[in-house]
Amino acid sequence: MTSQLEQLKQYTTVVADTGDFRQMEEFTPYDATTNPSLILAAAEKAEYRPIIENVIAGFKGSDLTGDALTEAVMDNVIVAFGLEILKRVPGRVSSEVDARLSFDTEATVAKAREIMALYEAAGIPRERVLIKIASTWEGIQAARQLALEGISCNLTLLFSLVQAVACAEAGVRLISPFVGRILDWYVSATGESYTAETDPGVLSVRSIYNYYKKFDYPVQIMGASFRNKDEVLALAGCDLLTISPNLLAELAASNEAITPLLSPELAAASDIERICADEKSFRFLFNEDAMATEKTADGIRRFSADIRKLETLLASLI
Repeated sequence: MTSQLEQLKQYTTVVADTGDFRQMEEFTPYDATTNPSLILAAAEKAEYRPIIENVIAGFKGSDLTGDALTEAVMDNVIVAFGLEILKRVPGRVSSEVDARLSFDTEATVAKAREIMALYEAAGIPRERVLIKIASTWEGIQAARQLALEGISCNLTLLFSLVQAVACAEAGVRLISPFVGRILDWYVSATGESYTAETDPGVLSVRSIYNYYKKFDYPVQIMGASFRNKDEVLALAGCDLLTISPNLLAELAASNEAITPLLSPELAAASDIERICADEKSFRFLFNEDAMATEKTADGIRRFSADIRKLETLLASLI
């Protein structure tokens, strides 16, 4: 019998949501995505310490000092992990811009250029790298500019349809709508239990999928942040799904049949209507969505905290 993981790969591109290279080799995903939390977790493991040490060794004799040195080392560590990931996946890696820049368009563009330049200096073509940026208005406008320069972006911390629409109209290559964090918010707010078919996170991604396919936006949708296997299976047919190693293992261990629940044909028949996502509309509609505003802000705070922890770790080794 074919495992659910192998069945899922027939309908959806499977992406590994991890910075652990060994797990990528075990589950053979097509792409891989990282964030500050995942890089920090990997960096704290002894087996990955040589990667960091090699990066630091490359800065011996550098004129950089203090915060500038730590920032340069961090950028190179993020790319070094990305390079190792690209040895293990045939597709792309997503590398994230510092979340503390989420409300600064110009600084986000500058940092994205720096990260891409490091990949290109290592011989990696642009089409194998996605720059991850938070789905704030400022982040989306940074992605718009980067798209014009041939740098593809993955817009993360995305919790609402208006964020998704703004990304599409900005020419973004790929979005990562979060599933589990939406579920977390609703469970906390309502005290209710949800099935996969009533899960607010699943329903959010389905609405984005239907919108994009119905109105022919060429943006890839990569569902992210899953809390259980049922959420994953409820989005079978989505363009991509980025899945943590523990859930990949559950899918690999099951042989139950799965059925794709998303398709362009079903999307075309949906009754979803167009919405306006210019700046004024975006800010109002986003503000109207308490869950989206709270979870976006919370995600930025969490990623910023882990960036600071990674900085502290690196500074202690320099």
